[in-house]
Amino acid sequence: MSGGEHWIWGYVAGLGLAAITLLTRAFFMIPDKELPMPEWLKRGLRYAPLAALAAVIAPELVMSNGQLIHTLVDARLPALVCATAYFWWKRGILGTIVVGMVVYLPLHIGLGW
Repeated sequence: MSGGEHWIWGYVAGLGLAAITLLTRAFFMIPDKELPMPEWLKRGLRYAPLAALAAVIAPELVMSNGQLIHTLVDARLPALVCATAYFWWKRGILGTIVVGMVVYLPLHIGLGW
């Protein structure tokens, strides 16, 4: 194979990845009727997005550069407390994110926490 023919493998890989992504994401829409699942599994799947989000965010809240934070003077902690309080009060995800960022940004950028 000459040097000019290597570019085609990038396109083949891209098309293959697109096909696999389309198939796996559309898998639950292909059947005509609902897939039979136990009730406990249906209940559990309702919490999957929240669990995934928590798994991504939790390490960012308690760690810095791969180490546990060692001081309470960290802008993430007051932002976490305020965002959590807002969520328990209003139960809104967007507002929770906004409140957390409104507390975090001035402390982090303005005070250098």
